[in-house]
Amino acid sequence: MNSIDPRLVAVFLLLLLAAGCGPQATTDVEFGTQMVAFPNGQKIRAEVVFKPEDMMRGMMFRDSMPRDRGMLFVHSKPGNYPYWMYQVKIPLDMIWMDTNRRIVEIVESAPPCKTKASACPSHGGTKPARFVLEIGSGEAKRYGLRTGDILTF
Repeated sequence: MNSIDPRLVAVFLLLLLAAGCGPQATTDVEFGTQMVAFPNGQKIRAEVVFKPEDMMRGMMFRDSMPRDRGMLFVHSKPGNYPYWMYQVKIPLDMIWMDTNRRIVEIVESAPPCKTKASACPSHGGTKPARFVLEIGSGEAKRYGLRTGDILTF
């Protein structure tokens, strides 16, 4: 009968433990997305980003944002997080939420920045937030989103 090497068991247990240390159930593991429900009952599917390198890239270089899609940025702790539109090709609505997912700030139709990075203005981030949702320009108004609303995800 073959015996299992205890070192292999230890490595397996460490990998299993490390897998449980990632972000809590905020994403669909298979797709890296999360359904976001608005107060009016409508839902969109948002790509979830929480790694610093993915957050820095955000919507850069993308040519479009479908109506029922978005990008949800998950910061590790609440803070003031201004965003910019450098290398983003389309205008976006940006929605900042606190730890309770309550909207604390909305910037509508932030325009792409087509100059050098140092000349791009920052948008929002004037209130402490933990989550930022980017959706297509005009979508915040279409969904009737307002400061104080709570999103579900």
